[in-house]
Amino acid sequence: MTRSKIELCDVTPNNIKQLKCLNQVVFPVSYNDKFYKDVLEAGELAKLAYYNDSVVGAVCCRIYTSENLRCLYIMTLGCLYHYRRLGIGTKMVEHVLNYVEKDRNFDSIFLHVQVNNEGAIKFYKKFGFEIVETKEWYYKRIEPADAHVLQKTLRPQS
Repeated sequence: MTRSKIELCDVTPNNIKQLKCLNQVVFPVSYNDKFYKDVLEAGELAKLAYYNDSVVGAVCCRIYTSENLRCLYIMTLGCLYHYRRLGIGTKMVEHVLNYVEKDRNFDSIFLHVQVNNEGAIKFYKKFGFEIVETKEWYYKRIEPADAHVLQKTLRPQS
């Protein structure tokens, strides 16, 4: 039996279109050109996930600072439906966790999840994320429009 190979690779001008296509399939919202421009400059914070040399997932993050807090915001993390439960999402989350661990200067990691996306909520809870608030009308053109904010605290606030 051959082992399937999961690899994370950088997002580049040569493969950004694959990211756009993937996001259109995986997410119920669309992302603007500025999102993709920022992703190209994100370095380690944006990765395409390959499964046996096919792009099947991606993670895009940015650093968010406010009120003396430095947080990592997971803008998108998704995988094509038929490739879920193969460890691809886990590999992407582990990449993010390793990044913040190496950096050692983040207070938390957070993301938004549609309130009815129980699979995603359960998935993130496995990694120590908790629902810290619910934002009403977070999404503009999808139902339900509300989103949970899931957060993993890395440094307790004094």
